[in-house]
Amino acid sequence: MKHRIGFNRLGRKASHRKAMLRNMVTSLFNYEKITTTKAKALEIRRIAEKMITRAKTDSVHNRRMVARYIWDKGIVNKLFTEIGPKNTGRNGGYCRILKIGNRNGDAAEMVVISLVESDNEAEGKAEKAAKKKKAKAPKAETEKKDEAKTVKADSEEKSEASEEAVKQESE
Repeated sequence: MKHRIGFNRLGRKASHRKAMLRNMVTSLFNYEKITTTKAKALEIRRIAEKMITRAKTDSVHNRRMVARYIWDKGIVNKLFTEIGPKNTGRNGGYCRILKIGNRNGDAAEMVVISLVESDNEAEGKAEKAAKKKKAKAPKAETEKKDEAKTVKADSEEKSEASEEAVKQESE
């Protein structure tokens, strides 16, 4: 029976597993999306979500706790300045795991693990898209009206020029 087994060993020694998970969590925060096996992704998600929860409140203690696991100072800074503040309104569920099929070599189930957009960011993108649509629509109508005015003006000028030419010929 598998009672009280807290994590998946992933078939590796402790030092190898720890180094691999550190590297994969660092890559997840760096690229915000990585492709890996399902078993590894589930372990990465456990670690990454705890770190994002710590990153929501920027303090020296939280930075030191995260820096114990992620050694790249740039990634730690990105976590506390960009990723953490984006997720302040979210109570967990910061990572998304999407299945992409089996690997050709050994038929391992492959997934893409990515950071979920915060609700505020998604709303902001939707608002920007709506503003672009509104901004494009009136411009197109005004451009059509301007073109119609120039066509009318050109046709009026031509008709006036032809009337003048007819008058001059008759004289």
